[in-house]
Amino acid sequence: MRPWKLLGLAGLAGVAATGAVVARNERQRRALTPDDVRTRLHERHAALSVLPDPEPQPTTGELVAGRSHRVARLLRRR
Repeated sequence: MRPWKLLGLAGLAGVAATGAVVARNERQRRALTPDDVRTRLHERHAALSVLPDPEPQPTTGELVAGRSHRVARLLRRR
């Protein structure tokens, strides 16, 4: 019976810790004014617009690592 008690106590501790984290995040979110939120969104947008475009994805004719590489090799054998 003792392992079940320990498991139950661990579950309760996990629920309490999760509730504390959620409450802290909610307090931080509510502390922001609409102007603060707008400023942060503009900063994030500016940071993302500075990043270069990602590399183009390889076409199906090119070999890529992983499962698709094996599939391409099997298809080439036929």
